[in-house]
Amino acid sequence: MESTFRLGRVAGVEIGLNWSWLVVFALIVWSLTAGVFPDQNPGLADSTYLAMGVVAAVLFFASILLHELGHALQARREGMEIEGITLWLFGGVATFRGMFPSAGAEFRIAIAGPLVSLALGVLFSALAPLSELPAAVDGVTAWLGYINLALLVFNLLPALPLDGGRVLRALLWQARGDFGWATRIAAGAGRGFGYAFIGIGVALFIFQGAFSGAWLAFLGWFLLMASASEARYLATRQALSGLRVADLMAREPACVTPGMTLGEFMDEVAWSRRFTTYPVVEGERPVGLLPFRRVARVPRREWDARRVEECMVPLAEVETLRGEEPAFEAFQRLAENELGRGLVLEDGRLVGLLSVSDVARALEVGGPRRRRPR
Repeated sequence: MESTFRLGRVAGVEIGLNWSWLVVFALIVWSLTAGVFPDQNPGLADSTYLAMGVVAAVLFFASILLHELGHALQARREGMEIEGITLWLFGGVATFRGMFPSAGAEFRIAIAGPLVSLALGVLFSALAPLSELPAAVDGVTAWLGYINLALLVFNLLPALPLDGGRVLRALLWQARGDFGWATRIAAGAGRGFGYAFIGIGVALFIFQGAFSGAWLAFLGWFLLMASASEARYLATRQALSGLRVADLMAREPACVTPGMTLGEFMDEVAWSRRFTTYPVVEGERPVGLLPFRRVARVPRREWDARRVEECMVPLAEVETLRGEEPAFEAFQRLAENELGRGLVLEDGRLVGLLSVSDVARALEVGGPRRRRPR
């Protein structure tokens, strides 16, 4: 899930918002203002209900952020690299890089978020009955207590990729020592819950006209898609097991120098060696990557005046890989990078180029093939 807006860092973890968050935020504010709070706390002004809705929605997403930070900070304690947290349509997602170190580590990471939701639910529920609180504050705290406990129950469903599904996988993994088998069982449970949610949601929407039925069906669809993604992740990981970057990379790729004009590049390199990207090197040291699409955007009349270094992507923005790095980990990094390509270095020297398409072709044929330079 990509972030549309960057919010900064909390405890060293980058926080972002996806555009879909704006949609669900508006829906929550509307439903609280128009229905929940007027029923729960009658007799207040419309402006008060609106203020309550906005505050409650903001604190709800703050609760989700704390839930995801629970996962992220525990993952850091387990030695995993944290890429960030994104708030989106279905709440939030914390993204980690690499494989869980052990079944115990996955269990502790998975359960950390629900424990935060439990603590928040108990705290808000305990605050709500205090008689000295204003009615508006009482209404917001009561709803936050309820919604955090509801979030806890939903997340603990044994359906991958929900927290409960990850707990289930961790327990199965620990019991049998087979991560693949545990993933298939937990992902199957996720599909089962997904179909059930869709069926119940459609029935509620058709026979009772309840909008919540449509939302439940949408949640079911999300579970189906997410569980399928977990299954693809497993299949890719197993297919690339034992392979290194050096097994899949293109050796001796066609390179260019930063001082070469675009006209020289077109005449001397691109005309005879047609690829989508070209490493840019000074001697044997890489300094960047030249996507052909950037050259194509430059008017032909400017080719003799513009140089490669003006169009290249600097090395700092390019993924750099090692030949001994596991192919699956490299594939994950490249898939998350807009370029989809990485330079393979050895002692700072360029030794190859690896792209997502190289890995995809290896998956199609079931193993690496010797490839022509690119």
